[in-house]
Amino acid sequence: MEILQQINNLLHDFVGGPVLIIAILSTGFYLTWRSNFLQIRRFPLVLQETIFSILRSNTGAKGEISPFQALTTALAATIGTGNIAGVATAITLGGPGAVFWMWFSAFFGMMTKYAEVVLAVHFRQTRQDGSVVGGPMYFLEHGLNQKFLAVLFAIFGSLAAFGIGNMVQANSVADAVRQAFNIPPLLTGLVLAVATGVVILGGIRRVAAITAKLVPLMAGFYMVGALIIILTSLNQVPAAFATIIGNAFTGRAAIGGFAGAGVLQAVRFGVARGIFTNEAGLGSASIAHAAARTDHPARQGLWGIFEVFFDTHVVCTLTALAIMVTGVWTEGLEGAALTTAAFNVGLPGPGGYIVAIGLVFFSFSTLVAWSFYGEKCFEYLAGTRSALLYRLVWIPLIPIGAVGGLRTVWALADTLNGLMAIPNLIGLWGLSGIIIKLTREFFKKR
Repeated sequence: MEILQQINNLLHDFVGGPVLIIAILSTGFYLTWRSNFLQIRRFPLVLQETIFSILRSNTGAKGEISPFQALTTALAATIGTGNIAGVATAITLGGPGAVFWMWFSAFFGMMTKYAEVVLAVHFRQTRQDGSVVGGPMYFLEHGLNQKFLAVLFAIFGSLAAFGIGNMVQANSVADAVRQAFNIPPLLTGLVLAVATGVVILGGIRRVAAITAKLVPLMAGFYMVGALIIILTSLNQVPAAFATIIGNAFTGRAAIGGFAGAGVLQAVRFGVARGIFTNEAGLGSASIAHAAARTDHPARQGLWGIFEVFFDTHVVCTLTALAIMVTGVWTEGLEGAALTTAAFNVGLPGPGGYIVAIGLVFFSFSTLVAWSFYGEKCFEYLAGTRSALLYRLVWIPLIPIGAVGGLRTVWALADTLNGLMAIPNLIGLWGLSGIIIKLTREFFKKR
């Protein structure tokens, strides 16, 4: 066991280190350059084809769920504890300038996510029962002709989900509920397990139906709280932006130079948090987008651009500004505790409850969405009949995670989550020509 932990520590250092971060960021830069900065040039069209077209009918297109349901399923996985705790941790360790580098990484991440979605839809497969499946497993096998890389991604994805998408989320919810309402973690875990089971046992259609209602509700609830705090301290907002942008290049630390001193720290923690908050480069969200009813891969790809924009440039920014305008970022707190402190200062009384309830919603939605990701990866390896087995294993691990059990598994799964990026990025580089071809084909008609 000790040898396994040492190997995992080495791999984890690589996953969280500069090499993989640079690889993900450079992929986004390359795709941005090859597409002639599509996310800027066509951003009005992105909005037109996404949030302004929610009611548009797609009954004639192939797929199982609507494009909006595909987006909310993907957002259910990406909008999570990272938007509450991850932003706060980036500020604590990298200083306010880390927020700028989160924006920076998300700018290029929009094209990375776009490319993942385009390939997932283009190479998706329709089974005999009419169900549609796709994701990195399928574009690596059928597009790049690399079955080994496809299997590797599926192994990483099916196992990583148990940590980052299951036990870690359950523990975050249980801890938040215990602190806010003094409810025992085991009870929280059992309730979560039952609620998750009711959703995921119904398959992708039920998952999509739930997330289509839950994601707008949970995001709206949290965002309203953050907006109230920001609007009541509106005179502090220009200074907050100035501090964020200025510190991105001067590296002033949040805690007297302790952990976040230097520009490199701001870049490191900002880029890392940005990447792993919106999951651009990991390939996971494309599994949900592949099931969308759409008439062209690039059209669904625009939802990928919006996904990263909303997750990082909107939700994470609101969290960061709430922390900055209330002044709590200098108090030495970290993670959810820092965000809670900001909400308690900005909204005395209900503030802490908003964060706690937000964590419950965010983590529950992540539990549901990541169960689908992990299941589809496992199905790729073991066949469609394995889906029920995966769900039955998934559900009892929730209360185990809620009470803090199997932390060694958490650490391993966290490493595997980062390793998912390697085969996915190889696929994006190798199939970049197809991505650009499909993009040009779509925009010729616009």
